[in-house]
Amino acid sequence: MAKHNSFCWGSSALLFLCLVGFFSTPAKAALKTYQFNVQVKNVSRLCHSKPIVTVNGMFPGPTVYAREGDTLLVNVTNHAQYNMHGLKQYRNGWADGPAYITQCPIKTGHSYTYNTTITGQRGTLWWHAHIFWLRATVYGAIVILPKQGTGFPFLQPYKEANIVLGEWWNNDVKEVVKQGNKLGLPPNMSDAHTINGKPGPLFPCSEKHTYALEVEQGKTYLLRIINAALNDELFFAVAGHNLTVVEIDAVYTKPFTSQAILIAPGQTTNVLVQANQAPGRYFMAGRPFMDAPVSIDNKTATGILQYKGIPNTVQPVLPQLPALNNTAFALSFNAKLRSLNTAQFPANVPLKVDRHLFYTIGLGINQCTTCLNGTQLTASLNNITFVMPQIGLLQAHYLNTKGVFTTDFPDRPPTPFNYTGAPLTANLGTQLGTRLSKLAFNSTVELVLQDTNLLTVESHPFHLHGYNFFVVGTGVGNFNPKKDPAKYNLVDPPERNTIGVPTGGWVALRFRADNPGVWFMHCHLELHTSWGLKTAFVVGNGKDSDHSVLPPPTDLPPC
Repeated sequence: MAKHNSFCWGSSALLFLCLVGFFSTPAKAALKTYQFNVQVKNVSRLCHSKPIVTVNGMFPGPTVYAREGDTLLVNVTNHAQYNMHGLKQYRNGWADGPAYITQCPIKTGHSYTYNTTITGQRGTLWWHAHIFWLRATVYGAIVILPKQGTGFPFLQPYKEANIVLGEWWNNDVKEVVKQGNKLGLPPNMSDAHTINGKPGPLFPCSEKHTYALEVEQGKTYLLRIINAALNDELFFAVAGHNLTVVEIDAVYTKPFTSQAILIAPGQTTNVLVQANQAPGRYFMAGRPFMDAPVSIDNKTATGILQYKGIPNTVQPVLPQLPALNNTAFALSFNAKLRSLNTAQFPANVPLKVDRHLFYTIGLGINQCTTCLNGTQLTASLNNITFVMPQIGLLQAHYLNTKGVFTTDFPDRPPTPFNYTGAPLTANLGTQLGTRLSKLAFNSTVELVLQDTNLLTVESHPFHLHGYNFFVVGTGVGNFNPKKDPAKYNLVDPPERNTIGVPTGGWVALRFRADNPGVWFMHCHLELHTSWGLKTAFVVGNGKDSDHSVLPPPTDLPPC
């Protein structure tokens, strides 16, 4: 969930106090306050300098540290023009962040405090801007440590590091998008991928823009990997070293070892790395996965894993990353992900389903009078292209404001067809509307997301705000409601908040609608979200005030 987060980044003294606080507080929950100043700053990468939107002048932005049970107050002051998102908020969508879904944007010169208590979450999440394509530069890690006195359910690492994967455009991203919209086509792809904001030495002018992690022989390190890229699923590997996956989207997993991982935009993956190779310098690298006929920025971002005492003159070794279109690796990697499902960390998979939903994901072409060739590419769920409202949906729901949205989003596509057969290139128009799906409080939901071959098949990472869900099934081709549910994993399926729908395939998700409010669901490819590949669930209140949406905070930004 994208959200504004603020940090003790005001001064080194403050930062020191803040971090010490994290590691030495008594077992009682703490209050963590952060100040986020959203401001424009000149940054240079790839021999180009340009003004970008940052938080506290940092790119990526500061890391938020807290413990499970803590309350976070992140005061965001907007010195630029924009708004953000990060943690699961119970009954408190006001702190979720997506513009015009749970709040209106924070006006220039104004502030808003995101107030959230961290319950039932521990691990790695991230915060990012949730308006326009602003998350190209406005993002950072959220690290939630276990409660005091509670360890990890895996080998205690010697140290840990955040690895935030992103993208870089040499030109102003807003202008790039504007240009694409004018043509009715995708905007120009990024000029580089980055690791912690740095492209690495395979790019021009980037020797000094290279992230390096120093390790000691024989020690174990926890890497908290976040894919903050706007439009690319990424492979990540460290030359010569295996990665042991222990957590995804802030949920512990059964550990397994892999030479590389696959991570979609919006996802997080924690891995253990043992510094057990010959002391030297080893590249860590990120590069896209794309198994559909879609053009992407296929360049490799690199950082360096450097053993202590090894001089910088030693040439690093490159890892063997899977090929760009290695579908087999992608499917087998995702198939290995399993919830830990222990007494302490159970997988409470809904076994009985109250509501079955089937959503098709499609691309389309609509008329566009302002576009150069009279048409524009678009995207839809069940053939509906989502239209953003001019007032926050949560506010409209809470105040019962009429005319902002309807709750008639269809449970299945209007016309069934052979979803993943030959490419469909006729009748590509979509319906436009701000149509949401209403879910009864505490009802159990199964949602099948089905990719289609409207124009082309493609992998779509879908993110649901306000919830985790269990990925009980996945497959290639068309979902078969008679045969496929028999193959579901209802024992220890992976639990997460963002899932890649495989190219020309489907995923089945289950969750319990026990968090009242309006919760956004969208493709985490920024391009597709901006084309309308999104919707929202209106989850009703429970029987009492403890299970109802909290009243809006007094400083909620006005529309």
